Parts: sequence; C-alpha cells; structure tokens
Amino acid sequence: MSKWIPRLSSLSAQMILSFIALVLLTAAAVGLPALWLIRGQLHRQALAQVGQGSRAAQALYEARENELSSLATLTAQRPTLHELLLRQEGDELSVYLDTLQKSLELDLVLICGSGQRVTASASEATLTSLCDRGEPAGFHVIPTDTVPQVWLFAIHPLVDQTPSLPYTVLLGQHLDDEFAMQMRDQTGLEHTVLVEEEPVASSLPARQLVHNSGPKDAPQDTLTVDDRPYYIKRLPLGSEGIQSEVALEITDVAVTQRQLAWTLFGSILVVAVVASVVGTFLARRISSPLAHLAEAAGAMSRGDLDTPMTVDARVREVALVAQALDGARADLKRTLTELRQEKAWTDHLLESIVEGIVTLDRQGRITFFSHGAEQITGWRRDEVLDRSCDQVFHPIETDRSFSQLIPAPGRRQKISIELRDGRHAILALTGGRLFPPARGNDRVALVFRDISEEEAIHRLLGHFLANVAHEFRTPLSALAASVELLLDQAPDLSPPELEELLTSLHLGVLSLQTLIDNLLESASIETGHFRVHPRPSSLGDIIADAVSMMQPLLDKHGQQLVVELPVAIPTVKADPRRTAQVMINLLSNASKYGPDDAEIEVTATVQGRWTRVTVADSGPGVPPEEHKNLFRRFVYPSPTNDKAQVGVGLGLSVVKAIIEGHGGEVGVDQRQGGGSAFWFTLPLEGNTEIREDGT
Repeated sequence: MSKWIPRLSSLSAQMILSFIALVLLTAAAVGLPALWLIRGQLHRQALAQVGQGSRAAQALYEARENELSSLATLTAQRPTLHELLLRQEGDELSVYLDTLQKSLELDLVLICGSGQRVTASASEATLTSLCDRGEPAGFHVIPTDTVPQVWLFAIHPLVDQTPSLPYTVLLGQHLDDEFAMQMRDQTGLEHTVLVEEEPVASSLPARQLVHNSGPKDAPQDTLTVDDRPYYIKRLPLGSEGIQSEVALEITDVAVTQRQLAWTLFGSILVVAVVASVVGTFLARRISSPLAHLAEAAGAMSRGDLDTPMTVDARVREVALVAQALDGARADLKRTLTELRQEKAWTDHLLESIVEGIVTLDRQGRITFFSHGAEQITGWRRDEVLDRSCDQVFHPIETDRSFSQLIPAPGRRQKISIELRDGRHAILALTGGRLFPPARGNDRVALVFRDISEEEAIHRLLGHFLANVAHEFRTPLSALAASVELLLDQAPDLSPPELEELLTSLHLGVLSLQTLIDNLLESASIETGHFRVHPRPSSLGDIIADAVSMMQPLLDKHGQQLVVELPVAIPTVKADPRRTAQVMINLLSNASKYGPDDAEIEVTATVQGRWTRVTVADSGPGVPPEEHKNLFRRFVYPSPTNDKAQVGVGLGLSVVKAIIEGHGGEVGVDQRQGGGSAFWFTLPLEGNTEIREDGT
C-alpha cells in the first residue's frame, strides 16, 4: 500500500493535490456561472415565448380580419342572396341568413338597405342598429348594460351585374370568452381582450385581473391571477382602446430553476469527485509521451495527415512506435492523394460523357447512374439507386420489360421508353459485363443515348422528300398540260379559254416560285447564311406587292381579300422582298385552307414602336395543341378539308426566321367563328432597338 500513498513532499503527491484543487476550482468556476446563465436563459425563453405568442396572436387577428373580409366579399356575390333581395322574400331571406351564419360560424350577419336600414339579419336584436351607426370594417366596441362587447366587422356592398342593388353585407364576430379560448388553443398562451384597460373576454378562470407593472427597464409586464404569476404582452386592436393580451404562467419556471440548481450542484460534486479520482490514477499511470502519441494518433484517425508525429520521448520503444506511425501517416497520405486524383479524373470523365451510363447488379437493381443518364431520362441519381431498372425504364410499344430488352454484350438495341416527365424517347442501348475485383457478383454495364431526334429527322426527311416531289409534280404536270394544249389548239381557243390557260400557267409558275424561294431560304437558314437587310419601307407597298402576286390564286377560288390599314400608312424598317415573301406565304396558306368564295382579311395596327400585321381566314383553324410546333420545319398540320393539301413544311418556318431576323414576333390565334389569324410584328422606322443586320 505504501507505493500508492506518496509522500506529501514528493512531486507526485504535489501534482495529485494540485490536480484535485484545480478540478474543484474549475467545477466551481464553471458551475456557478452556468447556474446563473441557466436561470437567465429560462427567463429569456419565457419572455421569448410570450413575444412569439404575441406575434402569433397578431398574425391570427390579421388572418381572421382578412378571412372575414373575404367572407363578406363572397357573401355579397352570392346569387341566391341577390335573388331573395330582388324578390323581397323576407322569411326565406331570414332562413337563408340563419343558415349562412351557422355555416360560416359567424355571430352576426346583417343586410343593410337604403337609408342604412336593416333589411334582414341573423344576429342579436341589440346589434341591428349597426346599420344606422354605419360602423366601418375592423375592431369596434359595442356598449352594453354590463360589460362592453368587442366585435370584428367586415362590410362589402352587394355586387350585381344587372340592376344595382342598394344593399350592404355586414358580417361580425364577437370576441368573447369562447374566442379567447380558441386563441389560447392556437397560440398556447392565455388570452385576454381588454377595453380601456378592463378585461371583457378572457381564457383565464378569473375576471378580476390584477396587473403588477415590473421595473421600467423590464421587457414585459407581469400579471397575477389567483396567486399565480404570469408574463404578459399586449398589442393594440383598432383605435377604440381595444387591446389583446397574451399571458404565460411562470410558476413552473421557478420550480425548474430550483430543480436545476440542485441538479447542477450535485452534478458538479459528482464530476469533481470522479474527475479527481480518475486524474489521480492517470497522473500516476500514463506518461506524458504516450499522451502526446495518443493525441497524434487521434488526429491522424480524424483525417489530419499533414501534421508530422513529433513526440519527445526518452523511452526507445515509444520513439520507435512514433516513427512507425509517422511513416504510416506519410504512406497513407500519398495513397489517399493518388486515390482522390484517380476518383476525380474518373468522375470528371463520367460527367463529361453525354451518353447515359448505368450499371446493374444480378437482381437488376441500379448501382450507378451517370450525369448523362440523368440528363437523358430526367431521373436524379438519388431517386434510382438500389431500385429495379424495370421501375425506372418503362418500354412502350411492347409488353416486355426493360430487363428483357437488354441486348447481349457487344450488340446494339433500339428501345422506345417513357421518360420521367411522360415524354417518349428512343434509346440506342449497348450492354456489357463487369467483373469488379474482390467481388463475387458480376454486373451489367449499359450505355445508351437518345436518338429520338435522329429517328424523327429520318422520318421527316422521307416525308419531306415525298412532299417535295409531289409539290413539284403537281404544278409541272399542270404546266405541261397547259403548254401542250396551247401548242395543239391555240388557234382554235377563244380569248376566255386562252386567259384561263394563261392563268393556270401563271399559278403553276407562282407555286413553283414560292416553293423554290422557301427551299432556298430554308437552306440559307440551315447553313447560317441567312440575313435580312431592313430599310425604311412603306407597309402599304409591301402588302400591295404580295397581293398583286396572289390575286390570280384568289380569283381562281373566288376569294375576296379585305385589307384594312391605318389612315396614316406606317413606314416600317424591313426588307421589302423578304417581308413580301412572308405575306405571300401567309396569303397562300389562307387561300389553301380557307373555303372558296370566302373573305381573307389583312389588317395592320400600330402598337407603340411596332406595327402588327394579321392575315385571318375562315378555314377550320389550327388545333391549339399544334400551335407550339406550327412554325417549326417539317411540321404538317392535319388537313381538315379536301381543298388543303399538305406542303413541304417550310413556309411557316421561313416566315418565323424572316420576322425574327427583323427583331419581331410571329404567332397564331384562334379566330372567333372559325379560322386562324396569323400575325407578325415589324419595327416602325426610328425604332433604335433593331440593328442594321436585322438581329
């Protein structure tokens, strides 16, 4: 036992006694301020809770006031109420108002007529004089024989679209004890409504409330009810001396303070005793070099591989352990650096690949989902990991699941699937087997890319070539027939017949010219050589040029062209030739899709620094779902009459490119009574927002 009890004069004994004294002084220095801080924190939390309850009560009052105002507006718009007031059905109106009052959970429903008289009510009889008083919306005090009443009113005139009704709807809610209890349930604090410092409604059990004002610098007042202290805070309601008061009982706070004080004192005592015993043991058993070595090893385990392990140890074994740990630290740091670099390179490589890369385990669950896969499918990585591929990829046009459509290694498969947002896409899919090292299960690696646009282009190209051949064949055949007839029978033909043949020839040439112009413009747009050259031009001259070219086509179908221009024909900054081409394309479509012997309207209006030109027909119109794609290339609206023939799908795309080259906009609207109204805008002369190159 003598070796465990050192002499008081020894260094070990002095260190132990000093350590015990330091622990006790530290416990006292920490415990007493902590107790004071906890006490202050409890009071601050109570005060903060009262403040939060006050803000919540204010928000609830504002919400109720807004809700009551909205109810007054909706009530004033009720058709049944209008009908009863018009018919002067007194009994039915009273029953209706009683039902309305119960359904809206209100205390007052009044209908005030002309002269501020009560027309009908669902309320206490003493409140029917409110119509005469003309109370505005908000919080008001209603005097009574006993305690004044506080009410919340909302007023709205009766709205009627036919004859105006001289009535006003007045809704009210009584701020009584039941209301105060509801506020208590919603805020968690006691609630009182006061008028001129006197309580008129409260959730507290006693009506006679004694208020004790605290110090001048105190942030809150206190309230005592039945010898129970409360923290309170008030907020004004309206301008008639109405106040709302929230109260928090603080009896439990004082009890908690005493309990915390005893608990903290006991904890400090226990900690001081335990720490003294443990410290004595460690001071005798653990050497300083080993403590430093443990700290260095702990820092290394937490990821600190940059700090060298320098331990000043005179014990050879401890020094050898320190050297070994420092060597392990350097090797681990170098290995982790290389792994991070390789992982960063791999992640960067995978993120830069636009194709989607997915790996599956033997059960078909997704174990890796690249950034490219997220971009193609719309699924996020954290949404699909560990899920079955059949739950993520949903093939269409087949009853087979996705896992059954995975191609064999080295082969390619086209699969149509439904994406996360409901769109359909065609994926080109290739697969392969992965054998991770040190793992017993192999995986399937899938690489796919979206070829929907390529497939669509192939289909559209075939459709386009077929339509181009048809569009060329039809006018060429008509031209050939007309020329052959002229060569064979020209001397025998009458002037009207000659005029008809020449008109047919002219229309064929015009159709071919329009088609070739659209093809050339589309090619220049595709190659990036498309330019417009705007200059000051008369809008009337541009429209006249287009009309003169299209007049034979309109005459052939008996269609009337109605042109409405402003009195002062605007001067636009536009390329006349290309703008006339826009008008020709729109007029051609209006003639093609419109019925014979119908009117085609061309209107122009000035809107600020722009002029808007509209070409409206009386045809079947364009379905709204096709509007967004109508101005794209190779889009063919479904023909809805026998007269309309599908074109090459370039005219409207050329129109869009020309107008946007001028800085304008193009669109289509549904026309009332049937038909479509295609419109475009052009800048007026002097619009400095448009550059000379038209962009």
